[in-house]
Amino acid sequence: MDLINEEITHKVFGEGNIIEQDASFITVDFNEDVRKFVYPDAFEQYMTLNNQQTAKSFETILEENEKKEAKLAIKREERREQQELERQRQDMLRNHRIHESSQIVFWLDEEEQQSVFTDWHAFTGEVQSGKDKGEPNRAVRLRPNSAGLLTARADNQEETERQILGIYMVGESFAGNLSDDGIVPAHTEHRIELTKEEAEKMLFWNYYINKNHPHRMTWNSGKYRYFDNDWTARILKDIIALRTDEEEVKVAENFLEYFCQLNALDINNIPEAEGALKQ
Repeated sequence: MDLINEEITHKVFGEGNIIEQDASFITVDFNEDVRKFVYPDAFEQYMTLNNQQTAKSFETILEENEKKEAKLAIKREERREQQELERQRQDMLRNHRIHESSQIVFWLDEEEQQSVFTDWHAFTGEVQSGKDKGEPNRAVRLRPNSAGLLTARADNQEETERQILGIYMVGESFAGNLSDDGIVPAHTEHRIELTKEEAEKMLFWNYYINKNHPHRMTWNSGKYRYFDNDWTARILKDIIALRTDEEEVKVAENFLEYFCQLNALDINNIPEAEGALKQ
């Protein structure tokens, strides 16, 4: 808004006339005492326009400026919170020895399959016996370097037909030993839902193997089990190979890069799948 030659009243310097204006400052002549002020902030604190019609029109600019400043303040706070989360994550990773099986595999029931890709969290189930029976399980190995593998099979399917439905990194500040509700939340960015056609090609037992019984393919009980870091990297690489859409490929590639970085894995030296179905 052009305010050149507009008369103003300043709380300290009195009556004046605006002689210069740009996007950040205005210059006011107070009877040959020339002073520069921040624009439009000066009008919010100690300066008013004498012309009532101009002043009323200018109120809209001030309101828009206030909204802009409020949005900037929110962004600054969000940035500060993100920086703090990143600092906490880095501290946690420095102080946490990465277990070779830091990943988690969930067995989703039908209800969970309907909600998991909307809510983007999974449940570790309840303790089945002992003094903590009925309490949520704590997946104590999970840290920000962990991924949650989402699997399921139909009641009429053999265990060997268990499919991988999706995968996500856990939340950036999540620690399984500190969680008391059994909920494992997803990272805000690194999360993948497979299509029906992709899931049919991603069989869980191509990747998982019971090292003591390599030909055994059973999931006897429990909502989850731990999974090797290398196996998870291979799954991500195979998902990349399945996809043809450039944007979806990029999402999976970014996921893999992030996962390998947090788990200190060589992205160029990921072992081939050697699960029980491969034996």
